[in-house]
Amino acid sequence: MPRFVIERDIPEIGLADREALRNAASQSNSVLSEMKAENKNIQWEHSYVAGDKTFCIYLADTEVLIHEHAERSGFPATKVTEVRRMIDPITAEA
Repeated sequence: MPRFVIERDIPEIGLADREALRNAASQSNSVLSEMKAENKNIQWEHSYVAGDKTFCIYLADTEVLIHEHAERSGFPATKVTEVRRMIDPITAEA
């Protein structure tokens, strides 16, 4: 399944307290559960919160599902990029 990075512009998200982040995660999880019940393959791996943005890593059959989740959950998908390859420190080894 393809992996995507979703950049979300959310003003002041970096200042959100634990309760606000928990509520956001719960809202996202509810929509993901609904979509799974509709046989739509989409999964949230994790997110990074930085300043006025989140960077979310998702697995999904198509980018269309990413946008559908964004619309249904109320969290903007400002920019969606499919991950083509991954590298890490081990990549440098022969």
